[in-house]
Amino acid sequence: MTDVRLPDEAERELYLDVLCQGGRITLAMAAEADQDALARLLANGLLVSSAQGFGYTAVNPRTVAARISAELRSTGTRLLVEAEELPSLLGELTKVYESAPRRSVRSSVVQHVHDAADIVHRMRELEAGAREEILIAQPGRPLPPAQLDHAVARARGFAARGGTARALYEPSVRTDQPTVRYATAIGELGMRVRVLGEPFKRTMIFDRTVAVVPAAADHSSAAFVEDPAVVAFLVGGFERDWARAERVRWSDADTCADERPVDEQIGRLLAAGLTQRTIATRLGLSERTVAGHISRLRDLHDAETLFQLGWLLRGGRDA
Repeated sequence: MTDVRLPDEAERELYLDVLCQGGRITLAMAAEADQDALARLLANGLLVSSAQGFGYTAVNPRTVAARISAELRSTGTRLLVEAEELPSLLGELTKVYESAPRRSVRSSVVQHVHDAADIVHRMRELEAGAREEILIAQPGRPLPPAQLDHAVARARGFAARGGTARALYEPSVRTDQPTVRYATAIGELGMRVRVLGEPFKRTMIFDRTVAVVPAAADHSSAAFVEDPAVVAFLVGGFERDWARAERVRWSDADTCADERPVDEQIGRLLAAGLTQRTIATRLGLSERTVAGHISRLRDLHDAETLFQLGWLLRGGRDA
């Protein structure tokens, strides 16, 4: 491939000196010039030996650029053709790999993996092999921005293969800009992200045939489940959570964050009939903090019970 490199300061100075000499220099003049710069100008074609061999002549940079551009286009076309042909060239090996039996240590049809790097590697293999659908339930704090950027790139590849995905997150991610950008990006690929303001379990399900769930409370190990009955059960749980989850216009999420006082937000959610625990999860607060706000709201509205407070917050209308 042509090595494209712009002339450095020494090369530019020598080239301009040649132009000042009328576009030609003799061998004697060339002997006094920077020899390294001279060699590089000759190599990239900005100088050529004169026909009589008495010196060197400057070449129009436009001509040099046109030649190098043509070489680059030719090389690029060849690489694109090779890239298109590569999957078919490896097709036979791919078929053998995909049809070969997998040998691993299993307990029934559940495989436990305890090494973090191995967990990630196996999940990436499942993701690369998925063809139809990936279901993701991701409670807890937002993922790091770099991890989300890589996820967007993988989602584009999956969408190009005809796949789709659905993901569940906690409501607090609506104020996390990297997550908002991630949800907006994969939404443009036809994939969907919702938020669920109640507890749910971390799960990933690939093509409804393999599920990955935590095998330890600290997520230091994972269980890869292939039992059809267990996978179907987990899919059913995901679908129930998905049906209860809230749709979000992610393209507007970064401009519509709720900036009202916490007391007002809690009062609005109480009026909507949400429980104290659900409010805490939705706002990313502890239940004790929410209870303190509710106590102040009860004092403010002179409400004796939580039911009465909700009724008053709705304007005294019947529920």
